[in-house]
Order: sequence, then C-alpha cells, then structure tokens
Amino acid sequence: MSELRVWVDQDLCTGDGLCVQYAPQVFEFDVDGLAYVKNDSGELQLDPGVRVGVPDHLKLDVIDAAKECPGDCIYVHRVDDDVVVAGPGAEG
Repeated sequence: MSELRVWVDQDLCTGDGLCVQYAPQVFEFDVDGLAYVKNDSGELQLDPGVRVGVPDHLKLDVIDAAKECPGDCIYVHRVDDDVVVAGPGAEG
C-alpha cells in the first residue's frame, strides 16, 4: 500500500469521535470538541488543512475512520499522486 497522508476539515466535523476510536494515535479531540490529526510526535495539528503521515500499521484504521465518519470530514490522500483514497471525493 502506498504512503498516505490524512487531514480533517473541522468545518465539517460533527465531533462524533469515531475517528478517535478507530485510530487514537492519529486523531484526537481539542477543547473545541472537534477532531484534529496528530503528527508522529503526538502533537495536535491545529492549523486548517494540515496533513500528517499515516503510520503503515494504522492505514486500514485511518481509511475505515474516513469511510465511517458521519461528518464526512476526513481526507486520506496517497502521497505519490495526491489522489483521495478515502473520504469525500475518494476514487471508486
């Protein structure tokens, strides 16, 4: 599987928390009740549109989180061609 990056659109986030349940190493809530991505050091990335790498062992969890997200706000991109593989606008 290709290298992946992920980001969350907080404008669409419902705060449901499925992403945090699927991959707590990648997603976390901030004080505003919305989900954000964390970098590989575990630091919350609060800037809009910030993409972080998805660890190999969490790729399926992150893809599942994007597919199951009720807010449809998680975008998973392949690094090599920037194609959305899960989330809004994902290819087939």
